[in-house]
Amino acid sequence: MASSTDPIADRANARKLMGLRRMGGRALIVAVTAPLVSGAMLIVYAALLAQVLGRTIEGGEPLGAVTPLIGVLAGIVLIRALLGLLGEQAGTVGAEQIKARLRTGLFGHILAQRHALGLKPASGAVGAALIDQVEGLENFFARYLPAMISAAILPIAFAVVLFPIDWVVGLLFIFTAPLIPLFMALAGWGAQAATDRQATALSRLSAHFADRLRGLLTLKLFGRETDAIENVHAASEALRRRTNAVLRIAFLSSAILEFFAALGVAGVALYVGLTYLGFLGVNPGLTLTSGLFALIMAPEVYAPLRQLAAHYHDRAAAKSALAEIEAIVADPGELATPDISVPSAKRVRALPLAVRGLTVKTQDEAVLDGLDLDLGAGESLAIMGPSGIGKSTLARTLVRLVPFSGDVTLGGTALSEWSEAELRASVTFISQKPHIFVGTIAENIALAAPAATAETIAAAAEEALVKEFADRLPEGLDTLVGEGGYGLSGGQIQRIGLARLFLTDPALVVLDEPTAHLDPATEAKLLDRVQAFCDGRTLIIMTHSSAVTARAGKVMRMAGGRLLPTPRRAAHPHGHKEGRA
Repeated sequence: MASSTDPIADRANARKLMGLRRMGGRALIVAVTAPLVSGAMLIVYAALLAQVLGRTIEGGEPLGAVTPLIGVLAGIVLIRALLGLLGEQAGTVGAEQIKARLRTGLFGHILAQRHALGLKPASGAVGAALIDQVEGLENFFARYLPAMISAAILPIAFAVVLFPIDWVVGLLFIFTAPLIPLFMALAGWGAQAATDRQATALSRLSAHFADRLRGLLTLKLFGRETDAIENVHAASEALRRRTNAVLRIAFLSSAILEFFAALGVAGVALYVGLTYLGFLGVNPGLTLTSGLFALIMAPEVYAPLRQLAAHYHDRAAAKSALAEIEAIVADPGELATPDISVPSAKRVRALPLAVRGLTVKTQDEAVLDGLDLDLGAGESLAIMGPSGIGKSTLARTLVRLVPFSGDVTLGGTALSEWSEAELRASVTFISQKPHIFVGTIAENIALAAPAATAETIAAAAEEALVKEFADRLPEGLDTLVGEGGYGLSGGQIQRIGLARLFLTDPALVVLDEPTAHLDPATEAKLLDRVQAFCDGRTLIIMTHSSAVTARAGKVMRMAGGRLLPTPRRAAHPHGHKEGRA
């Protein structure tokens, strides 16, 4: 990974961060605009407050004469409080939108490279990038970005407003305010290097912990659990030291700002006081109202810079997080957010499949060896063969989950030329052992379409016969299940996996042993519904079941890494017409 202390890499990361801000939408625009509007109202507030004090102290006016102005001041205070709340909330919403879209894009990229998962990089590092490092971008967009724009505009605007009041005060602000970002930048170089080291340490700790957890049984068997604990402790300690180093530099930046801010405010107060005492003749006509306005505005000129300093380390953290994401997963600026929405209307369609010389090798052994296959649009094919013969490998190869050699075309287009988003929208694959994660049954079904409504999920569960057993559970589809389907039978897991099929709109459906754990009655009912859904779509089923083969338009047997045609005795009443074979 290129170090962010490299000026070229540093500028590149800064440009990428600013490019991601477009994902925040209108919420981020509101977050940036609200502090600027609040700053404009602050000028009005300071002018009115100085006028109230000048008229009552210097002019001797009664309190009742300035009561309307006091009411306006109270209104401005309330409006500025609301603007602050609005800006903070909008910044959080915008940052959440950016994180959600970025995670979706990164996850889509990982899915495109899924055959390499678990090999390089370590899954713990990938998990840290998707969760921790993306989370590290939030404060940059929610807090630092609005503070940066406010610090770039408001102090200069305040100084310009003060020039007609007293040019000395205006010049004092113009000359002292830039010193703060200058010295903060000097401290920031050290902060960036320390933050880079912290981000790297966090990724290493996550990868180290996840890998040790995965191999816990092996470590126990070989008596190495003590060494593993010590290694995790050492990695944690390294992260603690690097985090403390980042905090020390952050406190140094704040101290620099406070020093120059206090120096500037004290300089204005000293100048105004000496002018009133007659020791300075630069502006002998300085009134109490004008002097109070300058004094009230003095700390406010440095307030945006103080806010920037409070969140300055968020910039360094975000740049380091972005560099880690790019090194481990992908360049966020080059990702396209895949379409994960539910199809608005089912488009029954089919694509032909042609395979020539398909070969898949594992450890120099050919699982598939020169396999050929032709399947017309809308046809159905059942592929039989004993376990371990390569049926599951063929299924995964046809949906581009396994590297292969040979030619595979879908709809006349080479499989390698399909974009990831288009391929996943056009092909649905249900594996022999569908993955079940910790969550509700409904959430597990919605894995195929995260934006699906509760009604759509319930309809899919009904089609896949999931509701037959879910309705007997205390919370129905909202029942929580464990990792790997803990608490569910093999047949129930298969039905949840098949329910995902009914949330998709594919042109090609590939099913691997979809009814292996079902009793004959349930298998028949489920096959009826699957076949009705796949009518007009191209369908391939890997199976041992005679009930499945009886319904298929074509039946082939796998042997020696190739497909051999199998004669059909008669068509099943529920099957495709024999003429389609």
